[in-house]
Amino acid sequence: MDNFLKQSWAGLRILLALTVILGVAYPAAVWGVSRIPGLHANAEATDTTLVAVTREGDKYFVPRPSAATLPASGGSNKGELNEDYTRIVAERRAQIAQREGVAGDQVPQDAVTASASGLDPDISPEYAALQVPRVARASGLPVDKVRELVAASTHGTFTTTVNVTALNRAIDAAG
Repeated sequence: MDNFLKQSWAGLRILLALTVILGVAYPAAVWGVSRIPGLHANAEATDTTLVAVTREGDKYFVPRPSAATLPASGGSNKGELNEDYTRIVAERRAQIAQREGVAGDQVPQDAVTASASGLDPDISPEYAALQVPRVARASGLPVDKVRELVAASTHGTFTTTVNVTALNRAIDAAG
């Protein structure tokens, strides 16, 4: 029993010490360093090509819809047999078909199904190709130039995807 108490007390002390060090002191130190003049702007940078950054206007490519509600990310857990989900997907398909000037059956699946995290910057090459004419018309860039920018933002090993955030930055730089 005496040995059990010694080990329990030692474990409790380690737990408390590590909680204070890793849960309070370390985050406070990192936050403090980020407030040093000259580092603050870099510490608060959030715009990255790893996260979908939605831009307004027809001159930009549109990412997948989001199932997330800010500030959290997470899916809706609604399946394809759910009537609400089916209705939402049909509405999205009709809106995208109208915006892009195509028939509903030409709208790719990733254009109408939401990204669970709401942070996914990638779309299929098919969805990007569907948007090329609208983006070219609205941005004033030639269609071939927009296709080149899409190709430059297309990557993948197992699945080929187009990074919308990087692509929209390229549209801004080219325009």
